[in-house]
Amino acid sequence: MTLDLYMDEHVRRAITNGLKLRGIDVLTVQEDSRTGTPDPILLDRATELDRVMFTQDDDFFVIANRRQQEGVKFSGVIYAHQQYVTVGECVRDLEIIAKVSEPEDLVNQVQYLPL
Repeated sequence: MTLDLYMDEHVRRAITNGLKLRGIDVLTVQEDSRTGTPDPILLDRATELDRVMFTQDDDFFVIANRRQQEGVKFSGVIYAHQQYVTVGECVRDLEIIAKVSEPEDLVNQVQYLPL
């Protein structure tokens, strides 16, 4: 089984397209008609869809940390800082994570890129 990803609305399209070309199941916030939705609701939506959230938004740290402390389940967050990781590195690392991980591996976890 592979990991399905839910892409935050500010993720570069090149990352999403690169993953789709590699056969990774990716759903963007825009494709899900959730543009402008607050981040906590997006994380709930990713969890509802059994997808791991990929973001480059620092706010997800706070949300994920709060949920970890409160014991509120979420499907996981993968984070890459825009200035410290290239599009190619994101695509490569997300492909690896998606192909070798099971959904339960990232539950209630935050994974940082680059690997």
